[in-house]
Amino acid sequence: MAFPSRKDASRAQRKSAKKHRPEIIVIDLKDHVLGRAAAVVAKQLLLGKKITVVRCEQLNIAGTEIRNKIKYLQYLRKRKLTNPTKGPFHHRAPSDVFVRTVRSMLPRYTKRGMKALNSLVAYEGIPPNVVRTGGRVVIPRAQRHVCYRSERPYTVLGNMCKHVGWKYSDVVANLEKARVEKASRHHEKQAKLREAWKAARKEALAKMPKHNVEVLKKFGYA
Repeated sequence: MAFPSRKDASRAQRKSAKKHRPEIIVIDLKDHVLGRAAAVVAKQLLLGKKITVVRCEQLNIAGTEIRNKIKYLQYLRKRKLTNPTKGPFHHRAPSDVFVRTVRSMLPRYTKRGMKALNSLVAYEGIPPNVVRTGGRVVIPRAQRHVCYRSERPYTVLGNMCKHVGWKYSDVVANLEKARVEKASRHHEKQAKLREAWKAARKEALAKMPKHNVEVLKKFGYA
């Protein structure tokens, strides 16, 4: 009886691992409520999903900006009196604020909770490696216009973080502007290609005999 070599076995294992690799869900958090979005993400992480969240700087928090700024500044003053280097560690970046919010909803001192937290990746803006992956989803029940009345005051997380020490809001805004312009040029190019293809198809059908066109229509190609 011939046994598979170690090389073949490892190749089979890699193929099996690739086949059963969990799909990464990309969530666009623009105009989502921070706490409700974090609750949904935490639950999906505990179910074993791998999640990447983008545009964390566009998350919303209930209340006016000055109110939330004062509350966060009070939180920044909390420290360990005997040795402040041991924590608590205060995050200024919106992505870190969101990850910390999700972390507080997970059993992070257990192996299950640690594994769930390691399955979460958060970004400000939309980086190129995420743009190339394609579709992004939203969380309908966590969107601001669903959760809040239209007259209710709210704060954009990126604006609040900018007031408490986040230094990269302008960088993220410029990168997002460049991404939107590039996407717009791409869609315009694709629209021109579609129009050219339709015109060429129409011209080709006009030159074909009628019975050939009827056959193509029968099978849905004309």
